[in-house]
Amino acid sequence: MSSTPEPFKSGFACFVGRPNAGKSTLTNALVGQKIVITSSKPQTTRHAVRGIVHRPDAQLVLVDTPGLHKPRTLLGERLNDLVKATWAEVDVIAVCLPASEKIGPGDRFLVNEAAKVAKTPKVALATKADLVEPDRMVEHLAEIAALGESAGIEWASVVPVSATSGFQVDVVADELVKLLPEGFALYPDGDITDEPEEMLVAELIREAALEGVRDELPHSIAVTIDEMGLREDRPEDKPLLDIYANIFLERDSQKGIVIGHKGARLREVGAAARHQIEALLGTPVYLDLHVKIAKNWQTDAKHLRKLGF
Repeated sequence: MSSTPEPFKSGFACFVGRPNAGKSTLTNALVGQKIVITSSKPQTTRHAVRGIVHRPDAQLVLVDTPGLHKPRTLLGERLNDLVKATWAEVDVIAVCLPASEKIGPGDRFLVNEAAKVAKTPKVALATKADLVEPDRMVEHLAEIAALGESAGIEWASVVPVSATSGFQVDVVADELVKLLPEGFALYPDGDITDEPEEMLVAELIREAALEGVRDELPHSIAVTIDEMGLREDRPEDKPLLDIYANIFLERDSQKGIVIGHKGARLREVGAAARHQIEALLGTPVYLDLHVKIAKNWQTDAKHLRKLGF
Protein backbone atom coordinates (compact mmCIF):
# COMPACT_ATOMS: atom_id res chain seq x y z
CA MET A 1 0.00 0.00 0.00
CA SER A 2 1.60 3.29 -1.03
CA SER A 3 1.40 6.09 1.52
CA THR A 4 0.66 9.59 0.27
CA PRO A 5 3.65 11.92 0.70
CA GLU A 6 3.36 14.61 3.35
CA PRO A 7 2.35 17.97 1.83
CA PHE A 8 5.12 20.60 1.62
CA LYS A 9 4.72 23.47 4.08
CA SER A 10 6.11 26.97 4.05
CA GLY A 11 5.66 30.10 6.11
CA PHE A 12 6.98 32.56 8.65
CA ALA A 13 7.68 32.16 12.36
CA CYS A 14 8.96 34.95 14.57
CA PHE A 15 10.93 34.75 17.78
CA VAL A 16 9.92 37.27 20.40
CA GLY A 17 11.18 37.83 23.90
CA ARG A 18 12.73 40.36 26.18
CA PRO A 19 16.15 41.70 25.17
CA ASN A 20 18.82 39.00 25.58
CA ALA A 21 16.39 36.05 25.69
CA GLY A 22 18.45 34.05 23.18
CA LYS A 23 16.41 34.82 20.04
CA SER A 24 19.34 35.60 17.74
CA THR A 25 21.46 32.64 18.88
CA LEU A 26 18.51 30.32 18.24
CA THR A 27 17.92 31.83 14.77
CA ASN A 28 21.57 31.16 13.85
CA ALA A 29 21.40 27.59 15.26
CA LEU A 30 18.30 26.74 13.20
CA VAL A 31 19.64 28.29 9.98
CA GLY A 32 22.96 26.52 10.56
CA GLN A 33 25.03 29.64 9.89
CA LYS A 34 25.53 33.00 11.50
CA ILE A 35 23.19 35.55 9.93
CA VAL A 36 22.21 37.52 13.04
CA ILE A 37 24.71 39.19 15.35
CA THR A 38 24.70 38.11 18.98
CA SER A 39 26.10 39.93 21.97
CA SER A 40 25.84 39.81 25.73
CA LYS A 41 24.64 43.41 25.48
CA PRO A 42 20.83 43.64 25.42
CA GLN A 43 19.03 45.26 22.47
CA THR A 44 21.55 43.99 19.92
CA THR A 45 19.02 43.29 17.16
CA ARG A 46 17.70 46.45 15.51
CA HIS A 47 15.63 45.23 12.59
CA ALA A 48 13.67 42.13 11.65
CA VAL A 49 16.19 39.72 10.12
CA ARG A 50 14.91 36.77 8.11
CA GLY A 51 16.71 33.43 8.32
CA ILE A 52 15.67 30.60 5.99
CA VAL A 53 15.59 26.95 7.09
CA HIS A 54 15.40 24.47 4.18
CA ARG A 55 13.98 20.98 4.83
CA PRO A 56 12.76 18.24 2.49
CA ASP A 57 9.22 18.74 3.87
CA ALA A 58 9.18 22.49 4.47
CA GLN A 59 10.70 25.93 4.17
CA LEU A 60 10.63 27.76 7.47
CA VAL A 61 11.39 31.48 7.40
CA LEU A 62 12.44 32.77 10.82
CA VAL A 63 12.02 36.43 11.62
CA ASP A 64 14.30 37.51 14.47
CA THR A 65 12.94 40.74 15.95
CA PRO A 66 14.38 43.28 18.39
CA GLY A 67 13.48 42.65 22.03
CA LEU A 68 10.25 44.29 23.13
CA HIS A 69 11.03 46.78 25.89
CA LYS A 70 9.89 50.03 27.51
CA PRO A 71 11.23 52.57 25.02
CA ARG A 72 13.30 55.51 26.26
CA THR A 73 14.11 56.98 22.83
CA LEU A 74 12.57 57.45 19.40
CA LEU A 75 14.75 54.54 18.23
CA GLY A 76 13.22 52.37 20.99
CA GLU A 77 9.69 53.31 19.92
CA ARG A 78 10.45 52.45 16.29
CA LEU A 79 11.91 49.07 17.30
CA ASN A 80 8.77 48.22 19.31
CA ASP A 81 6.54 49.21 16.36
CA LEU A 82 8.61 46.91 14.16
CA VAL A 83 8.09 43.97 16.55
CA LYS A 84 4.31 44.42 16.61
CA ALA A 85 4.08 44.85 12.83
CA THR A 86 6.02 41.58 12.42
CA TRP A 87 3.68 39.68 14.78
CA ALA A 88 0.69 40.63 12.65
CA GLU A 89 2.24 39.07 9.54
CA VAL A 90 3.64 35.70 10.65
CA ASP A 91 2.11 32.19 10.82
CA VAL A 92 3.56 31.29 14.24
CA ILE A 93 4.80 33.34 17.21
CA ALA A 94 7.49 31.67 19.33
CA VAL A 95 7.98 33.32 22.72
CA CYS A 96 11.50 32.91 24.18
CA LEU A 97 11.55 32.70 27.98
CA PRO A 98 15.07 32.01 29.31
CA ALA A 99 15.12 29.24 31.92
CA SER A 100 18.05 30.94 33.65
CA GLU A 101 15.84 33.85 34.73
CA LYS A 102 12.60 34.11 36.69
CA ILE A 103 9.60 35.17 34.65
CA GLY A 104 9.19 38.89 35.33
CA PRO A 105 6.98 41.87 34.48
CA GLY A 106 8.70 42.25 31.09
CA ASP A 107 7.70 38.70 30.11
CA ARG A 108 4.14 39.21 31.33
CA PHE A 109 3.82 42.44 29.35
CA LEU A 110 5.18 40.72 26.24
CA VAL A 111 2.91 37.66 26.50
CA ASN A 112 -0.15 39.85 27.09
CA GLU A 113 0.77 41.85 23.96
CA ALA A 114 1.23 38.62 21.96
CA ALA A 115 -2.19 37.41 23.17
CA LYS A 116 -3.77 40.33 21.27
CA VAL A 117 -2.71 38.64 18.00
CA ALA A 118 -5.50 36.18 18.74
CA LYS A 119 -5.61 33.91 15.68
CA THR A 120 -1.87 33.19 15.42
CA PRO A 121 -0.68 29.99 17.18
CA LYS A 122 1.96 30.49 19.86
CA VAL A 123 4.80 28.26 21.02
CA ALA A 124 6.74 28.83 24.25
CA LEU A 125 10.48 28.15 24.20
CA ALA A 126 12.35 27.69 27.48
CA THR A 127 15.68 28.98 26.11
CA LYS A 128 19.16 28.66 27.69
CA ALA A 129 18.23 25.17 28.98
CA ASP A 130 21.95 24.33 29.32
CA LEU A 131 22.31 26.87 32.15
CA VAL A 132 19.88 25.25 34.63
CA GLU A 133 19.41 22.07 36.67
CA PRO A 134 16.43 19.76 35.90
CA ASP A 135 14.56 20.91 39.06
CA ARG A 136 14.74 24.55 37.96
CA MET A 137 13.52 23.57 34.47
CA VAL A 138 10.46 21.83 35.92
CA GLU A 139 9.71 24.97 37.94
CA HIS A 140 10.20 27.17 34.85
CA LEU A 141 7.86 25.04 32.71
CA ALA A 142 5.17 25.37 35.39
CA GLU A 143 5.68 29.17 35.36
CA ILE A 144 5.31 29.19 31.54
CA ALA A 145 2.04 27.22 31.78
CA ALA A 146 0.70 29.67 34.40
CA LEU A 147 1.83 32.64 32.30
CA GLY A 148 -0.06 31.35 29.25
CA GLU A 149 -3.17 30.72 31.33
CA SER A 150 -3.20 34.21 32.87
CA ALA A 151 -2.88 35.79 29.39
CA GLY A 152 -5.51 33.53 27.86
CA ILE A 153 -3.00 31.80 25.57
CA GLU A 154 -3.12 28.07 24.93
CA TRP A 155 0.47 27.19 24.00
CA ALA A 156 0.61 24.96 20.89
CA SER A 157 3.70 23.43 22.52
CA VAL A 158 6.32 24.23 25.16
CA VAL A 159 9.90 23.23 24.33
CA PRO A 160 13.06 23.48 26.47
CA VAL A 161 15.96 24.34 24.13
CA SER A 162 19.61 25.36 24.19
CA ALA A 163 20.92 27.01 21.05
CA THR A 164 24.51 26.96 22.32
CA SER A 165 24.61 23.20 23.07
CA GLY A 166 22.18 22.27 20.27
CA PHE A 167 19.77 20.61 22.73
CA GLN A 168 16.33 20.17 21.07
CA VAL A 169 17.00 22.72 18.31
CA ASP A 170 15.58 20.17 15.81
CA VAL A 171 12.49 19.72 18.02
CA VAL A 172 11.86 23.48 17.86
CA ALA A 173 12.05 23.30 14.04
CA ASP A 174 9.58 20.37 13.98
CA GLU A 175 7.10 22.14 16.25
CA LEU A 176 7.21 25.35 14.19
CA VAL A 177 6.86 23.49 10.87
CA LYS A 178 3.78 21.63 12.21
CA LEU A 179 1.99 24.98 12.52
CA LEU A 180 2.83 26.30 9.04
CA PRO A 181 0.31 26.31 6.20
CA GLU A 182 0.79 24.13 3.12
CA GLY A 183 2.55 26.02 0.36
CA PHE A 184 5.50 26.19 -2.00
CA ALA A 185 9.07 27.30 -1.26
CA LEU A 186 9.29 31.09 -0.86
CA TYR A 187 13.06 31.42 -1.44
CA PRO A 188 15.53 29.67 -3.76
CA ASP A 189 17.31 26.61 -2.39
CA GLY A 190 20.57 27.58 -0.69
CA ASP A 191 19.47 31.09 0.35
CA ILE A 192 19.88 31.48 4.11
CA THR A 193 18.69 35.07 4.44
CA ASP A 194 17.12 37.83 2.37
CA GLU A 195 19.22 40.47 4.12
CA PRO A 196 21.30 42.54 1.67
CA GLU A 197 25.02 41.76 2.01
CA GLU A 198 25.77 45.37 2.98
CA MET A 199 23.35 45.11 5.91
CA LEU A 200 24.97 41.85 7.11
CA VAL A 201 28.44 43.42 6.83
CA ALA A 202 27.37 46.57 8.75
CA GLU A 203 25.93 44.33 11.49
CA LEU A 204 29.13 42.29 11.81
CA ILE A 205 31.14 45.52 12.20
CA ARG A 206 28.68 46.69 14.87
CA GLU A 207 29.00 43.36 16.69
CA ALA A 208 32.80 43.71 16.77
CA ALA A 209 32.47 47.31 18.02
CA LEU A 210 30.10 46.19 20.82
CA GLU A 211 32.56 43.74 22.37
CA GLY A 212 34.18 45.05 25.51
CA VAL A 213 32.67 48.55 25.45
CA ARG A 214 31.07 50.10 28.52
CA ASP A 215 27.40 49.49 29.22
CA GLU A 216 26.14 52.93 28.22
CA LEU A 217 27.79 52.79 24.80
CA PRO A 218 26.08 49.92 22.86
CA HIS A 219 22.89 51.85 22.12
CA SER A 220 24.94 54.75 20.78
CA ILE A 221 26.74 52.70 18.09
CA ALA A 222 25.41 52.59 14.52
CA VAL A 223 27.25 51.47 11.38
CA THR A 224 26.78 52.46 7.74
CA ILE A 225 28.55 51.19 4.62
CA ASP A 226 29.80 53.98 2.31
CA GLU A 227 31.12 51.75 -0.41
CA MET A 228 31.56 48.03 -0.98
CA GLY A 229 32.85 46.32 -4.11
CA LEU A 230 35.49 44.02 -5.57
CA ARG A 231 38.75 45.80 -6.28
CA GLU A 232 39.45 46.21 -9.97
CA ASP A 233 42.67 44.97 -11.62
CA ARG A 234 42.84 41.86 -9.40
CA PRO A 235 43.37 38.38 -10.90
CA GLU A 236 40.18 36.27 -10.71
CA ASP A 237 41.75 33.73 -8.35
CA LYS A 238 42.85 36.50 -5.95
CA PRO A 239 39.82 38.72 -5.40
CA LEU A 240 39.77 41.44 -2.74
CA LEU A 241 36.60 43.06 -1.46
CA ASP A 242 37.00 46.72 -0.48
CA ILE A 243 34.66 47.91 2.28
CA TYR A 244 34.53 51.52 3.48
CA ALA A 245 32.38 51.88 6.61
CA ASN A 246 31.49 54.46 9.26
CA ILE A 247 30.91 53.81 12.93
CA PHE A 248 28.56 56.52 14.23
CA LEU A 249 28.48 57.58 17.89
CA GLU A 250 26.35 60.18 19.67
CA ARG A 251 28.98 62.20 21.53
CA ASP A 252 32.61 63.25 21.09
CA SER A 253 33.45 61.81 24.51
CA GLN A 254 32.63 58.30 23.19
CA LYS A 255 35.20 58.50 20.41
CA GLY A 256 38.16 57.68 22.65
CA ILE A 257 36.49 54.50 23.94
CA VAL A 258 35.95 53.12 20.45
CA ILE A 259 39.26 54.28 18.92
CA GLY A 260 41.41 53.42 21.95
CA HIS A 261 44.99 54.46 22.70
CA LYS A 262 46.72 55.33 19.40
CA GLY A 263 43.90 53.58 17.51
CA ALA A 264 44.53 50.16 19.10
CA ARG A 265 40.90 49.45 19.93
CA LEU A 266 39.68 50.40 16.43
CA ARG A 267 42.31 48.09 14.89
CA GLU A 268 41.01 45.23 17.07
CA VAL A 269 37.43 45.97 15.97
CA GLY A 270 38.55 46.00 12.33
CA ALA A 271 40.43 42.70 12.61
CA ALA A 272 37.53 40.93 14.39
CA ALA A 273 34.95 42.27 11.90
CA ARG A 274 37.12 41.40 8.89
CA HIS A 275 37.49 37.82 10.11
CA GLN A 276 33.67 37.42 10.43
CA ILE A 277 32.95 39.11 7.08
CA GLU A 278 35.45 36.87 5.27
CA ALA A 279 33.86 33.81 6.89
CA LEU A 280 30.39 34.95 5.78
CA LEU A 281 31.23 36.01 2.20
CA GLY A 282 34.14 33.69 1.46
CA THR A 283 36.29 36.51 0.01
CA PRO A 284 39.39 38.26 1.40
CA VAL A 285 38.45 41.72 2.64
CA TYR A 286 40.11 45.13 2.95
CA LEU A 287 38.17 47.03 5.61
CA ASP A 288 38.49 50.79 6.14
CA LEU A 289 36.72 52.09 9.27
CA HIS A 290 36.00 55.71 10.23
CA VAL A 291 34.48 56.92 13.50
CA LYS A 292 32.00 59.80 13.19
CA ILE A 293 29.60 61.68 15.45
CA ALA A 294 25.85 62.04 14.78
CA LYS A 295 24.76 64.03 17.82
CA ASN A 296 22.04 62.23 19.87
CA TRP A 297 20.99 60.25 16.79
CA GLN A 298 18.70 57.90 18.77
CA THR A 299 16.27 60.76 19.46
CA ASP A 300 16.66 62.67 16.18
CA ALA A 301 14.23 61.66 13.39
CA LYS A 302 16.52 63.07 10.65
CA HIS A 303 19.56 61.11 11.89
CA LEU A 304 17.46 57.95 12.32
CA ARG A 305 16.35 58.18 8.68
CA LYS A 306 19.94 58.68 7.53
CA LEU A 307 21.09 55.67 9.53
CA GLY A 308 18.32 53.49 8.13
CA PHE A 309 15.73 53.38 10.94
